[in-house]
Amino acid sequence: MPKGKGPQGKRITLKIAKNSIRVAFNGRRRLDLSKMGITTFPKCILELADVEEIDLSRNFLKKIPNIIEKFQNLMWLDLHSNLIDELPPAIGTLQNLTYLNLCNNKLTTAGLPQELTLLKGLRTLNLGLNRLETIPTTLGSLKELIELGLFDNALTTIPKSIKKLPKLERLNIKRNPLPEFEEKEEEFELAKRVESLYLVEQKDLCGPCLQTCKGEMEDLHKLEEMTPGPSRKPSFPSLVTPNSSARDNQEEWRLK
Repeated sequence: MPKGKGPQGKRITLKIAKNSIRVAFNGRRRLDLSKMGITTFPKCILELADVEEIDLSRNFLKKIPNIIEKFQNLMWLDLHSNLIDELPPAIGTLQNLTYLNLCNNKLTTAGLPQELTLLKGLRTLNLGLNRLETIPTTLGSLKELIELGLFDNALTTIPKSIKKLPKLERLNIKRNPLPEFEEKEEEFELAKRVESLYLVEQKDLCGPCLQTCKGEMEDLHKLEEMTPGPSRKPSFPSLVTPNSSARDNQEEWRLK
């Protein structure tokens, strides 16, 4: 592979970077270098450090260097779908940042620097589809967070400081091995199964109730062997479940 070429044969030059600047609907200048096959952070874009938005998503970046601190005007940074396993401490210097997408990388808990909590104006943080086992409780200091993505990680707990974020409106924690959610799913599955079960066992039924149920079951078996005519529909006005009779008379037959 020629020197400077990425997996897709794309070499980022300053000219390419300048031609990749777009003006967003909000008037911000976005440097869009997504899907370029970039394997290392292109230093040439330091010449464009005054942009407000950078999209480096869907590349092959493994590291983000500390020179990211040069982009002090940055408000929007998209790094999703790369190979990033840690963030540099310099990420905390981007005080104007309101949007940070790190979804679908290889981030571990150790790869989240303490300086991440310095992004006091952050409103959207996406850490989904990574390798996080825990979330630092200090992220609870990001009081402006509105959206937080933690889905598809290895989280077993969510810190209370995260749950109590004052402005948080959307918290996605799906597909994590969280015990409380496993319990809810088990309860839901149990409820679905109980819909098809009687509330009392046959041995607990009183004599008349048991005979009634057996009689109804025999009638049903006979009907299964019959082919009803097109204009007639079977009707069972006296058919009741075992529970309805047993429940009304359970005190009486228990005494007997």
